[in-house]
Amino acid sequence: MAAKKTRGRQKIEMKKIENENDRMIAFSKRRSGIYKKASELATLTGAEIGIVVFSPSGKPFSFGHPSLEAVANRFLGLNQEHPNDNTHLLVEAHRRLRISELNQQHNELLRQLDEENAREKILKQNRKGKETQPHWWETPVNEINHQELLQMDAAVDDLHKTFLAKLNEKTAAASSSMAPPMYFHHK
Repeated sequence: MAAKKTRGRQKIEMKKIENENDRMIAFSKRRSGIYKKASELATLTGAEIGIVVFSPSGKPFSFGHPSLEAVANRFLGLNQEHPNDNTHLLVEAHRRLRISELNQQHNELLRQLDEENAREKILKQNRKGKETQPHWWETPVNEINHQELLQMDAAVDDLHKTFLAKLNEKTAAASSSMAPPMYFHHK
């Protein structure tokens, strides 16, 4: 059975995260989680939802279904909808569909970003742990992507060619005139 590679979901103590980078990552993940739940609630129940969040750095983020403005106007009693306006219903249905599609794309991009951030964090931790021996060839192969593997293969190939050239050079210089020189070839 393969060893577990991640710690999975864990309960964390509810206190402010001191590390700024970790705090921003947690904010991004939690914000996207709230948006996802709000989108699911709106889709499943037809509820109108409005959320406004300010990041720790003060940047505003919002989510609204059907829109933040529509939810705010309804909350303030400023709705001006006309009950017999079929054009508005068609436009609203198309807009909701487009918003749903964009939300799905957004959630997928956030998932990919989270994966890359986690991968970057693991690689940084691995590099910190190997500061005494910071050799690129010691990086575990399962932790590098395809492009990095190709670069590593090319570097190993160059190293091997250089090694063989130096070995042939030293062998030729060390051999006596009576014994024929030994040559090594790369296959």
